[in-house]
Amino acid sequence: MTDNTATAPARRPMNSPKGAAIAGVLFALLFGVALVLIRSAMPQELAADGDWLNESATMRLSIGLSLIPFAGIAFLWFMGVVRDRFKESEDQLFSSVFIGSGLLFLAMLFVSSAIAGGIVATVPFMTDDTSRVEVTNFGRAVMLQVSNIYALRMAGVLLISLGTMWLRTGVMPRWLSFVTYAVALVLLFVTTLSLWVTLVFPAWVLGVSLLILIQNYRRRSDPVAAAV
Repeated sequence: MTDNTATAPARRPMNSPKGAAIAGVLFALLFGVALVLIRSAMPQELAADGDWLNESATMRLSIGLSLIPFAGIAFLWFMGVVRDRFKESEDQLFSSVFIGSGLLFLAMLFVSSAIAGGIVATVPFMTDDTSRVEVTNFGRAVMLQVSNIYALRMAGVLLISLGTMWLRTGVMPRWLSFVTYAVALVLLFVTTLSLWVTLVFPAWVLGVSLLILIQNYRRRSDPVAAAV
């Protein structure tokens, strides 16, 4: 008797699309532009009698805030691409910290953006100048507390865990791990000194994404490396 049962094809792990590393480039560009627009719309220092939310500032805030959700989506893909490179060598402890801090960073980034969006939506309906100034100043302070104090420090924790995994597994160059540690220290301790220091994070994501794209291109060009 012959066995007509077809042999099931062997399953192989699904690899992330090589072009998915472009998500990091998109995040860096979208988040960088959004940061420039939002930061340029807000004053560096608050004044008790200053109404900084004029028509020009409102337009820049609105455009910047509209880019944040798409930047967040791209960042999720970037996290997936970075994690996929570890394969079986992934450390569960540091990977859990990496995922948790990344999701917390995104959640607080969205909360901060929602606060700014609420200010833009409600302030035009205030006729009392004193109340308008108080609301905008309070909203700006809360927004910067959430983004600069909490969100960026979670990004710093993300970088520390990621740099440690790179150093232990060797999936990325050692020099990148030390650069990542340096950027993490900036995010943890220096971001409160200037609003513009936050641009170092999208710049780091852009550099890592371009490096991954270059490595993927070299892997496709080398048949031996592509087969590994």
